[in-house]
Amino acid sequence: MSGPDETVAATAARKAAPRPAHGVRARSAYDRAVAACRHAGVGEDAAEIVPTDPAGRAANALRLSARSLAALGASAPDAAADARCARNTAATAALAAQIAAARDGTEAAATALRAALAASRAAAIAAGGSAPGRDAALNAAAEEAERHAVATAHQAGWDTGEGMGTDTEAD
Repeated sequence: MSGPDETVAATAARKAAPRPAHGVRARSAYDRAVAACRHAGVGEDAAEIVPTDPAGRAANALRLSARSLAALGASAPDAAADARCARNTAATAALAAQIAAARDGTEAAATALRAALAASRAAAIAAGGSAPGRDAALNAAAEEAERHAVATAHQAGWDTGEGMGTDTEAD
């Protein structure tokens, strides 16, 4: 390939490149949400079509996030859509962290909640703007915020599995 064909191929590769990062971030946020719900005693059975309490909202958000992750895996790469999936899943994790922190009441849980909210904000920023899901600096910030959220969730005792890995400077 040369000339215009090469440019088209390079552009397509750049557009597809963010998918793994968005997918990893979305899966990590989902794992945090599951862990926070488990810690708070919120089970899948709490999900309601029209949630009437925080537990029902968290369980329903978890169910919707699982569907979104399944759709992400089955769809063609689209950085904007993938970033929105990561944003929505991070919001689910923040909601679950609110419930877990309220029921836990420890400083570690409050720190995990603040980190979950920060990760949700960073994911929202990365999903927006003039290049939704494609801004390398915003994606890197969202990934760092997610790593920090995973680390603080671990410190709060919310077993999240591996997530995006933990940073040792979570405080």
